[in-house]
Amino acid sequence: MAGIEIGSFGITRVVETEYPMAKASAFFPELTDDMLAQVRSVVPAGHLTDAGEIVLSFHSYILRTGRYNILVDTCCGNDKQRPYRPAFSNLNNDYLGTLAAAGMQPEDVDFVMCTHLHWDHVGWNTRLVDGHWVPTFPNARYIMARREYEHWDALYASGKDHAHRTGFEDSVLPIMRAEKAVLVDDDHEVDTGIWLEPCHGHSPGHVVINLQSQGQRGVVTGDIIHHLAQLRFPDLSTSADTDTELARVNRKALIEKHAGTGSLVCTAHFRAPSVGRIEPEGDAFRFDGVY
Repeated sequence: MAGIEIGSFGITRVVETEYPMAKASAFFPELTDDMLAQVRSVVPAGHLTDAGEIVLSFHSYILRTGRYNILVDTCCGNDKQRPYRPAFSNLNNDYLGTLAAAGMQPEDVDFVMCTHLHWDHVGWNTRLVDGHWVPTFPNARYIMARREYEHWDALYASGKDHAHRTGFEDSVLPIMRAEKAVLVDDDHEVDTGIWLEPCHGHSPGHVVINLQSQGQRGVVTGDIIHHLAQLRFPDLSTSADTDTELARVNRKALIEKHAGTGSLVCTAHFRAPSVGRIEPEGDAFRFDGVY
Protein backbone atom coordinates (compact mmCIF):
# COMPACT_ATOMS: atom_id res chain seq x y z
CA MET A 1 0.00 0.00 0.00
CA ALA A 2 1.55 3.29 -1.11
CA GLY A 3 2.31 6.01 1.38
CA ILE A 4 4.28 9.22 1.72
CA GLU A 5 7.42 10.28 3.53
CA ILE A 6 8.44 13.08 5.82
CA GLY A 7 12.20 12.78 5.85
CA SER A 8 12.94 9.29 7.13
CA PHE A 9 9.40 8.82 8.49
CA GLY A 10 7.00 6.75 6.41
CA ILE A 11 3.27 7.52 6.63
CA THR A 12 0.45 5.25 5.44
CA ARG A 13 -3.26 5.99 5.67
CA VAL A 14 -5.58 3.19 6.83
CA VAL A 15 -9.19 3.93 5.89
CA GLU A 16 -12.01 2.35 7.88
CA THR A 17 -15.03 3.99 6.23
CA GLU A 18 -16.40 7.12 4.57
CA TYR A 19 -19.80 8.54 5.38
CA PRO A 20 -22.05 11.57 4.75
CA MET A 21 -21.88 12.70 8.36
CA ALA A 22 -24.40 15.54 8.54
CA LYS A 23 -25.89 18.48 6.71
CA ALA A 24 -23.18 21.10 6.34
CA SER A 25 -25.55 23.69 7.79
CA ALA A 26 -26.05 21.56 10.91
CA PHE A 27 -22.40 20.62 11.36
CA PHE A 28 -21.26 24.22 10.84
CA PRO A 29 -23.94 26.29 12.63
CA GLU A 30 -22.56 29.60 11.31
CA LEU A 31 -22.50 28.47 7.67
CA THR A 32 -24.78 30.58 5.47
CA ASP A 33 -26.29 29.58 2.14
CA ASP A 34 -23.89 31.94 0.38
CA MET A 35 -20.90 30.41 2.18
CA LEU A 36 -22.09 26.92 1.28
CA ALA A 37 -22.36 27.94 -2.37
CA GLN A 38 -18.79 29.22 -2.25
CA VAL A 39 -17.59 25.99 -0.65
CA ARG A 40 -19.38 23.92 -3.26
CA SER A 41 -17.70 25.93 -6.02
CA VAL A 42 -14.18 25.18 -4.79
CA VAL A 43 -14.15 21.74 -3.16
CA PRO A 44 -13.60 18.64 -5.32
CA ALA A 45 -16.46 16.27 -6.07
CA GLY A 46 -17.26 13.84 -3.31
CA HIS A 47 -16.71 16.13 -0.33
CA LEU A 48 -20.30 17.41 -0.38
CA THR A 49 -23.39 15.48 -1.42
CA ASP A 50 -26.05 16.98 -3.67
CA ALA A 51 -28.19 17.25 -0.53
CA GLY A 52 -25.56 19.44 1.16
CA GLU A 53 -24.11 16.80 3.49
CA ILE A 54 -20.42 16.81 4.34
CA VAL A 55 -18.69 13.54 3.52
CA LEU A 56 -16.04 12.54 6.04
CA SER A 57 -13.39 9.84 5.91
CA PHE A 58 -12.54 7.90 9.05
CA HIS A 59 -8.94 6.78 8.89
CA SER A 60 -5.79 6.20 10.89
CA TYR A 61 -2.17 6.90 10.06
CA ILE A 62 0.66 4.42 10.41
CA LEU A 63 3.89 6.22 11.19
CA ARG A 64 7.06 4.20 10.67
CA THR A 65 10.11 5.87 12.17
CA GLY A 66 12.68 3.12 11.69
CA ARG A 67 12.62 2.64 15.45
CA TYR A 68 8.92 2.45 16.20
CA ASN A 69 5.65 1.61 14.49
CA ILE A 70 3.08 4.18 15.60
CA LEU A 71 -0.66 4.14 14.89
CA VAL A 72 -2.38 7.54 15.19
CA ASP A 73 -6.11 7.50 16.04
CA THR A 74 -8.04 4.26 15.62
CA CYS A 75 -11.35 5.25 14.01
CA CYS A 76 -14.72 3.83 15.02
CA GLY A 77 -14.28 0.12 15.79
CA ASN A 78 -16.49 -2.92 15.34
CA ASP A 79 -19.33 -4.18 17.56
CA LYS A 80 -19.67 -0.89 19.47
CA GLN A 81 -22.93 0.65 20.60
CA ARG A 82 -23.26 4.30 19.60
CA PRO A 83 -26.75 5.48 20.60
CA TYR A 84 -26.07 9.06 19.48
CA ARG A 85 -24.78 7.83 16.11
CA PRO A 86 -26.81 4.71 15.27
CA ALA A 87 -25.25 4.48 11.79
CA PHE A 88 -21.98 3.70 13.58
CA SER A 89 -23.38 1.07 15.95
CA ASN A 90 -22.40 -2.57 15.49
CA LEU A 91 -20.04 -1.89 12.61
CA ASN A 92 -18.37 -4.83 10.94
CA ASN A 93 -15.56 -3.23 8.94
CA ASP A 94 -12.38 -4.95 7.77
CA TYR A 95 -10.11 -2.38 9.39
CA LEU A 96 -7.60 -4.99 10.53
CA GLY A 97 -7.50 -6.42 7.02
CA THR A 98 -6.74 -2.97 5.65
CA LEU A 99 -4.07 -2.56 8.30
CA ALA A 100 -2.56 -5.89 7.24
CA ALA A 101 -2.62 -4.79 3.59
CA ALA A 102 -0.50 -1.83 4.70
CA GLY A 103 2.01 -4.30 6.14
CA MET A 104 1.08 -3.95 9.79
CA GLN A 105 -0.26 -6.61 12.15
CA PRO A 106 -1.71 -5.61 15.54
CA GLU A 107 1.29 -7.17 17.26
CA ASP A 108 3.65 -4.92 15.28
CA VAL A 109 2.35 -1.65 16.73
CA ASP A 110 4.61 -0.11 19.39
CA PHE A 111 2.54 2.99 20.18
CA VAL A 112 -1.06 4.03 19.66
CA MET A 113 -1.36 7.80 19.82
CA CYS A 114 -4.70 9.50 20.45
CA THR A 115 -5.16 13.12 19.35
CA HIS A 116 -8.28 13.08 21.54
CA LEU A 117 -10.69 10.57 23.03
CA HIS A 118 -13.87 10.91 20.97
CA TRP A 119 -15.51 7.64 19.96
CA ASP A 120 -14.51 7.91 16.29
CA HIS A 121 -10.81 8.23 17.16
CA VAL A 122 -10.47 5.45 19.74
CA GLY A 123 -12.79 2.71 18.44
CA TRP A 124 -10.11 0.20 17.43
CA ASN A 125 -8.22 0.73 20.67
CA THR A 126 -10.14 -2.37 21.72
CA ARG A 127 -11.93 -5.30 20.14
CA LEU A 128 -14.54 -7.70 21.48
CA VAL A 129 -13.16 -11.11 22.49
CA ASP A 130 -15.40 -13.60 24.33
CA GLY A 131 -17.67 -10.82 25.49
CA HIS A 132 -14.85 -8.60 26.80
CA TRP A 133 -13.16 -5.50 25.41
CA VAL A 134 -9.44 -6.18 25.11
CA PRO A 135 -6.59 -4.08 23.66
CA THR A 136 -6.44 -4.60 19.90
CA PHE A 137 -2.71 -3.90 19.85
CA PRO A 138 -1.30 -6.16 22.58
CA ASN A 139 2.29 -4.92 22.52
CA ALA A 140 1.50 -1.22 22.24
CA ARG A 141 1.51 1.55 24.77
CA TYR A 142 -1.42 3.90 24.25
CA ILE A 143 -0.40 7.55 24.58
CA MET A 144 -3.14 9.91 25.75
CA ALA A 145 -2.98 13.52 26.87
CA ARG A 146 -3.55 13.60 30.62
CA ARG A 147 -5.82 16.67 30.41
CA GLU A 148 -8.03 14.91 27.85
CA TYR A 149 -8.24 11.69 29.83
CA GLU A 150 -9.05 13.41 33.10
CA HIS A 151 -11.89 15.37 31.51
CA TRP A 152 -13.65 12.30 30.14
CA ASP A 153 -12.87 10.22 33.22
CA ALA A 154 -14.58 12.84 35.40
CA LEU A 155 -17.57 13.00 33.07
CA TYR A 156 -17.84 9.22 33.07
CA ALA A 157 -17.64 9.09 36.87
CA SER A 158 -20.41 11.70 37.10
CA GLY A 159 -22.84 9.31 35.42
CA LYS A 160 -24.01 11.98 32.98
CA ASP A 161 -25.30 10.80 29.63
CA HIS A 162 -23.05 12.01 26.81
CA ALA A 163 -22.33 11.15 23.19
CA HIS A 164 -18.76 10.12 24.05
CA ARG A 165 -19.51 8.24 27.26
CA THR A 166 -19.91 4.82 25.65
CA GLY A 167 -16.72 5.31 23.63
CA PHE A 168 -14.81 6.07 26.80
CA GLU A 169 -16.32 3.02 28.46
CA ASP A 170 -15.56 0.46 25.75
CA SER A 171 -12.46 1.92 24.09
CA VAL A 172 -10.50 3.82 26.76
CA LEU A 173 -11.22 2.36 30.20
CA PRO A 174 -10.25 -1.18 29.09
CA ILE A 175 -6.85 0.21 28.06
CA MET A 176 -6.40 1.68 31.53
CA ARG A 177 -7.44 -1.56 33.21
CA ALA A 178 -4.96 -3.49 31.06
CA GLU A 179 -2.26 -1.02 32.18
CA LYS A 180 -1.47 -0.14 28.57
CA ALA A 181 -2.19 3.59 28.82
CA VAL A 182 0.49 6.26 29.21
CA LEU A 183 -0.89 9.64 30.28
CA VAL A 184 1.37 12.49 29.19
CA ASP A 185 1.58 16.27 29.18
CA ASP A 186 0.25 18.18 26.16
CA ASP A 187 3.79 18.85 24.87
CA HIS A 188 5.15 15.32 25.35
CA GLU A 189 7.95 14.20 23.02
CA VAL A 190 7.42 10.59 21.97
CA ASP A 191 10.73 10.27 20.12
CA THR A 192 13.14 12.55 18.33
CA GLY A 193 11.08 14.54 15.84
CA ILE A 194 7.67 13.44 17.17
CA TRP A 195 5.95 15.57 19.78
CA LEU A 196 2.54 16.68 20.93
CA GLU A 197 1.28 20.25 20.88
CA PRO A 198 -1.84 21.44 22.70
CA CYS A 199 -4.62 22.49 20.36
CA HIS A 200 -7.69 22.57 22.59
CA GLY A 201 -11.22 23.48 21.70
CA HIS A 202 -12.66 20.58 19.77
CA SER A 203 -12.17 18.69 23.01
CA PRO A 204 -10.70 19.92 26.30
CA GLY A 205 -7.34 18.18 25.87
CA HIS A 206 -7.05 17.86 22.11
CA VAL A 207 -3.49 17.73 20.77
CA VAL A 208 -1.88 17.71 17.36
CA ILE A 209 1.16 15.60 16.57
CA ASN A 210 4.19 17.35 15.10
CA LEU A 211 6.60 15.47 12.85
CA GLN A 212 10.08 16.56 11.82
CA SER A 213 12.77 14.56 10.03
CA GLN A 214 15.68 15.46 7.78
CA GLY A 215 14.55 19.06 7.45
CA GLN A 216 10.97 18.17 6.50
CA ARG A 217 7.95 18.85 8.70
CA GLY A 218 4.41 17.66 9.08
CA VAL A 219 1.50 17.65 11.50
CA VAL A 220 -1.35 15.26 12.25
CA THR A 221 -4.25 17.58 12.95
CA GLY A 222 -6.87 15.39 14.59
CA ASP A 223 -10.21 17.21 14.64
CA ILE A 224 -9.02 20.79 14.81
CA ILE A 225 -9.94 20.75 11.09
CA HIS A 226 -12.76 18.50 9.84
CA HIS A 227 -13.50 19.54 6.29
CA LEU A 228 -12.20 21.57 3.35
CA ALA A 229 -14.90 24.15 4.11
CA GLN A 230 -12.81 25.25 7.10
CA LEU A 231 -9.95 26.29 4.83
CA ARG A 232 -12.27 28.47 2.77
CA PHE A 233 -13.79 29.79 6.01
CA PRO A 234 -11.38 29.18 8.93
CA ASP A 235 -13.79 30.83 11.39
CA LEU A 236 -16.21 27.92 11.04
CA SER A 237 -16.40 25.87 14.20
CA THR A 238 -18.54 22.76 14.41
CA SER A 239 -21.45 21.50 16.44
CA ALA A 240 -19.06 18.80 17.69
CA ASP A 241 -16.65 21.28 19.30
CA THR A 242 -16.64 21.49 23.09
CA ASP A 243 -15.51 25.12 23.04
CA THR A 244 -16.32 26.69 19.66
CA GLU A 245 -14.42 29.93 20.26
CA LEU A 246 -11.25 28.21 21.49
CA ALA A 247 -11.48 25.77 18.58
CA ARG A 248 -11.79 28.74 16.20
CA VAL A 249 -8.73 30.50 17.64
CA ASN A 250 -6.57 27.38 17.63
CA ARG A 251 -7.71 26.24 14.18
CA LYS A 252 -6.84 29.60 12.63
CA ALA A 253 -3.47 29.62 14.41
CA LEU A 254 -2.68 26.11 13.18
CA ILE A 255 -3.66 26.92 9.59
CA GLU A 256 -1.62 30.12 9.58
CA LYS A 257 1.35 28.36 11.17
CA HIS A 258 1.57 25.76 8.40
CA ALA A 259 0.25 27.67 5.37
CA GLY A 260 2.86 28.26 2.72
CA THR A 261 5.62 26.47 4.64
CA GLY A 262 5.70 23.17 2.74
CA SER A 263 4.65 21.32 5.86
CA LEU A 264 2.64 18.16 5.16
CA VAL A 265 -0.72 18.35 6.91
CA CYS A 266 -2.25 14.96 7.74
CA THR A 267 -5.96 15.52 8.28
CA ALA A 268 -8.26 13.20 10.18
CA HIS A 269 -11.43 13.37 8.09
CA PHE A 270 -10.64 14.68 4.60
CA ARG A 271 -11.44 12.25 1.84
CA ALA A 272 -8.38 11.30 -0.19
CA PRO A 273 -6.15 13.08 -0.69
CA SER A 274 -6.17 13.60 3.06
CA VAL A 275 -2.49 14.60 3.28
CA GLY A 276 -1.35 17.79 1.61
CA ARG A 277 -0.08 21.33 1.97
CA ILE A 278 -2.08 24.36 3.00
CA GLU A 279 -1.51 27.36 0.74
CA PRO A 280 -2.80 30.93 1.08
CA GLU A 281 -5.38 31.84 -1.54
CA GLY A 282 -6.73 35.38 -1.44
CA ASP A 283 -8.29 35.95 1.95
CA ALA A 284 -8.61 32.19 2.56
CA PHE A 285 -6.64 29.00 2.04
CA ARG A 286 -6.62 25.97 -0.22
CA PHE A 287 -5.47 22.39 0.27
CA ASP A 288 -3.04 20.95 -2.25
CA GLY A 289 -3.46 17.22 -1.68
CA VAL A 290 -0.58 14.85 -2.29
CA TYR A 291 -1.75 11.56 -0.71
